[in-house]
Amino acid sequence: MSNLNENTNRPGGTYSLGEIEVARVGYGTMQLPKLKEEADAKAILRKAYELGVNHFDTADFYGNGIANRYLAEELGNEKDAVFVTKIGAKPTKRGPLPMLPAQRPEELRQHIQDNLKSLKTDHLNIVNFRRIAPGTFPLKPSQKINFDDQMAELIAMRDEGLFGAIGLSSVSLEELEKALPSGIVCVQNQYNLTSRSQEPVLELCKKEGIAWVPFFPLGGGLPGSAKVTADPVVQEVAKEMGISPVQVGLAWLLQHTDNTLIIPGTTSISHLEQNIAVGSIRFNEKTMKRLDAVKAAKGLGALVNKFMSR
Repeated sequence: MSNLNENTNRPGGTYSLGEIEVARVGYGTMQLPKLKEEADAKAILRKAYELGVNHFDTADFYGNGIANRYLAEELGNEKDAVFVTKIGAKPTKRGPLPMLPAQRPEELRQHIQDNLKSLKTDHLNIVNFRRIAPGTFPLKPSQKINFDDQMAELIAMRDEGLFGAIGLSSVSLEELEKALPSGIVCVQNQYNLTSRSQEPVLELCKKEGIAWVPFFPLGGGLPGSAKVTADPVVQEVAKEMGISPVQVGLAWLLQHTDNTLIIPGTTSISHLEQNIAVGSIRFNEKTMKRLDAVKAAKGLGALVNKFMSR
């Protein structure tokens, strides 16, 4: 099943998030709160929209609502702008991790209210639940929640009209299979050229017409995980084609499967333009085979994927 539409001015063409068509090259807002000047952050959002991006990935826990507020104020009146929010975590002020698990059903409901408030709306487009399964992360007993209980709360909130569709993040193949009858429209799991243990989940998404939105698309997001841009083959291809290693890694994702959407974030207009240009890059068959043959790197990132695949 494919919902790909290549005949469009959207970067990379479009793919369906449930009933909504979005550009395959989107924008992730996680880095926006790092900018000191609000005007600079809003300029990046406006530029992305002007270049055809209409898929914006965000969360209230990005800067305690700052990213959401920027989106609401800059693009909230654009009827075709789609805001995809995340729930299931909360920010932390100190420690090695940028966020902490918040997995209880009542916390998920509060997250929805937080996102509604900071996005200045009474209805969210799509909500991604970031699942943290027991055994994949050191969880307090109070955070070890049954997946069925979490899904029941998500379905209840959707049916109440608080948001339109359910997405999942960091889910195993078994969890996705269990959730399919609920109408899942997208999955966000860790995946990139050098970290592909989530391929079975990707294949199920492709079969079911579910959008695949990988996080850490260039690797390096976890200690010990390899950076796609450091791979010798990626660097060779970049040099041969006159593009950057970042563009090679992102373009491979788009060409690997039609249902893939990318949401790279940046605080630089020039980097934004380079990321959006990836939608026009195509590898010939020989180059694609070389990239496909890149071996998955070993390290902590691969270990996390191993746990997630159980």
